[in-house]
Amino acid sequence: MVKKNAFYAQSGGVTAVINASACAVIETARKHKDKIGKVYAGRNGIVGALIEELIDTSKESAEAIAGLRHTPAGAFGSCRYKLKSLDTNRREYERLIEVFKAHNIGYFFYNGGGDSADTCFKISQLAETLGYPIQAIHVPKTVDNDLPITDCCPGFGSVAKYIAVSTLEASFDVRSMCKTSTKVFVIEVMGRHAGWIAAAGGLLVTHAIPVVILFPEIVFNQEKFIAHVEAKVKKSGYCIIVVSEGCHYENGQYLAEQGTHDAFGHAQLGGAAPVVANMLKEALGYKFHWAVADYLQRSARHIASKTDVKQAYELGKAAVELALKGRNAVMPTIERISDVPYKYKIGVADLKDVANVEKFMPRSFISKDGFGITEKCRRYLIPLIQGEDYPPYADGLPDYVTLKNIGIPKKLKPFKIT
Repeated sequence: MVKKNAFYAQSGGVTAVINASACAVIETARKHKDKIGKVYAGRNGIVGALIEELIDTSKESAEAIAGLRHTPAGAFGSCRYKLKSLDTNRREYERLIEVFKAHNIGYFFYNGGGDSADTCFKISQLAETLGYPIQAIHVPKTVDNDLPITDCCPGFGSVAKYIAVSTLEASFDVRSMCKTSTKVFVIEVMGRHAGWIAAAGGLLVTHAIPVVILFPEIVFNQEKFIAHVEAKVKKSGYCIIVVSEGCHYENGQYLAEQGTHDAFGHAQLGGAAPVVANMLKEALGYKFHWAVADYLQRSARHIASKTDVKQAYELGKAAVELALKGRNAVMPTIERISDVPYKYKIGVADLKDVANVEKFMPRSFISKDGFGITEKCRRYLIPLIQGEDYPPYADGLPDYVTLKNIGIPKKLKPFKIT
């Protein structure tokens, strides 16, 4: 019986630890050469499968693959491309089958967030709807931490650590200058509809830092916000504001909305920080500084959470093991057992329960006034940012890996994606 090859692809916004999952998938598959042939990676995600641009990971040394564990971003390239329904664009699915057949691919590992889970679920149905056997396993990843069922998502812990550390350091700067200069520092973080990343700013209160958090889950009330900040400044002389890009008014309009949308149809956000800062300037006259963490927060591998790196690897390994057990249309998950000491186990969820479902901050994690986090939230967050997993350094800079990414010969006619 001819061994089936595996296809691995990265999707959506990359993270500081997504390559750790890639490392795990490839290393685990290599340990099971009796059951899995080669591991091909999609150049730029699922797009690589559609246009038959497959990377032969067997051309990479064991040392190079191991180096992925400490290298940020997507080693094979990612994409924002969501497959339409089978009824809407049957030709795309037929093309995937053609490519899978041409290269004897029987395992599909898709490393991404909610939209990627949806794509993975659709592909898992190919055997049933189009008569081609393919085992599709979703490898969770998202800095937004908004996938359901799993306790947390690889990528989130490192972003939370980055935001907590960076905001803490900036707050010491502001505290030094507030008597005659800056009184307010605003940092805008990712998260879209869920306030998990913004919540990390709440960890600063253990250092007696005056922090105000603006969550997507709490409708923005300008009057209450300004009064809250004014009270903080009067008491401490300064205030740190962490605003989620998904913060919105009662009518649903985002503070940060640009009027444009990404490939998945989501509103493109970015710009809440200057909106909030100028709002305070006009109302209270405070001198301010603001920053948008943007790509810095999700690519900061140098300060990644050790817990996050470990879980990213474990879930990649678990994905391959699930496939070897014959599973299909599933996603490995983190199941928390206890907060202190922090204990968890690897579980599994059906993709039908994951695709197109967002997990928001529970109200019990947000303080009564809506501008901070509760002790329950703190107990949730603290384990996820624990530990340091520094990359190797050379000449003062992280020594990251760049793969050769050697493609395999194409066997099919060109295909144009729409």
